[in-house]
Amino acid sequence: MSSVEAIETAIRQLPPADLAEFRRWFAEFDAAAWDKQIEADAAAGKLDALVAEAVAEYDAGQAREL
Repeated sequence: MSSVEAIETAIRQLPPADLAEFRRWFAEFDAAAWDKQIEADAAAGKLDALVAEAVAEYDAGQAREL
């Protein structure tokens, strides 16, 4: 059994309250990992083309408010 399979098995066996707590924790963990990756990508210039495209669309009047 792999580590992932063991984790899946353990999660399936959690009582509802513990599963809810795990979901809350994992959502925070996942969001923090995502934020860290976006920050690293931005610092490395990996998002520069997307930023330039968005600014060009805005300057051309093609943007709309959300």
